Amino acid sequence: MKKMLIVEDDQLVGNIYRHKFQVEGFEVEIATDGEAGIKAVSTFRPDIVILDLMLPRLNGVEVLRKIRANPQFQSLPVVVLSNAYLSSLVQEAWKAGANNCLIKASCTPKQLIEVVHKTLGATVEPARTAAETPRRVAQAAQALELVSVPLPTQDDTTFQTELRQSFLKSASEAVNQLRALLQNFIKSEGDSVRLPNLFTLYRKVHSVTSNAAVAGLTAIARFSSAIEAFIKELYEKPKNINASTIRTLAQTIDFLGLLSDHTMSADLEALPPPSILVVDDEAISRRAVIYALEKAHLKCVSVEDPPTALKMVAENRFDLIFLDVDMPNISGFDLCTKLRTFPTNSKTPVVFVTGLTDFESRARSTLSGGNDLIAKPFLFMELAVKALSFVLRGQLNLPRS
Repeated sequence: MKKMLIVEDDQLVGNIYRHKFQVEGFEVEIATDGEAGIKAVSTFRPDIVILDLMLPRLNGVEVLRKIRANPQFQSLPVVVLSNAYLSSLVQEAWKAGANNCLIKASCTPKQLIEVVHKTLGATVEPARTAAETPRRVAQAAQALELVSVPLPTQDDTTFQTELRQSFLKSASEAVNQLRALLQNFIKSEGDSVRLPNLFTLYRKVHSVTSNAAVAGLTAIARFSSAIEAFIKELYEKPKNINASTIRTLAQTIDFLGLLSDHTMSADLEALPPPSILVVDDEAISRRAVIYALEKAHLKCVSVEDPPTALKMVAENRFDLIFLDVDMPNISGFDLCTKLRTFPTNSKTPVVFVTGLTDFESRARSTLSGGNDLIAKPFLFMELAVKALSFVLRGQLNLPRS
């Protein structure tokens, strides 16, 4: 029997993985943080490790480096579960010696099983004797009872349906907890209190991402993982915590609640790619917006000349438009007013990107037909999550706020 170590801090997700791999014929142990994972590698001596990158105490990359530093485990197969929006961390995982890196938000237990078998080089035959199968199911049931997840007893489709129902049933409470944690963070003063509160919020969002992923709720998992990356960037760069980033964070958590209320499942890969327009006369600023969109895996068309932009919106429909405010000849506010006269983009979401964040500017952005405003300089993930919220709202036909 092959031995598997799962290093995963979310109890629910860890137990689901354990059940699925026990049925596949593995002996499975779970470690809930990086330090425990390193210890378990030495004591349990697994044949393969499933390693989440975002762990307490030591992150997955640090765990992987320590594993590879030991000559006994330099060839131990390690499959990493990563956040799609933390590309630099994923690159570090590859360099540290990962055998496979999977995007957690879009990886179902079934897909993970297939990758594990491929990584090991041969399918592990599950034990199917009359005595062994009930024992494995009983073990899994005991584990799953700890987190109140329905035990899947039929095929994989039924299993995923049960997980989706379980997730969506508790989603409203989870989002309310996120809102409460956000309020604790906003009300706290001083980095010594503020940053731990922000990290607690981050851990909760990470849990939502993991749970949505195993339930096969791609849209929720994808958006939650973007919020996770945004909060991580704020935590690492606290000087960027300001009224704009806090406002964006509140908006994204509210939108996560909307997604949970209106989404059973969604095949985002089957949807056409969104069409996004960026209008900014400054090359550096324009490139920053483009790069932020690329972080969210979104492509765009960019122009520096407002008249050219007007011609484009008259002839093409866009799913989202970003406008600079301070441009020559015509301001972003006036440009927005004009583009609203074209039927093709009369309802297209428009986000202003500007250094003007006073009350008068916000009022003008609304009066000109804008939907939102983001302050310069912005964090790349701040703009990315804002873009994703508008794009997903349109792709999934969700009601406007």
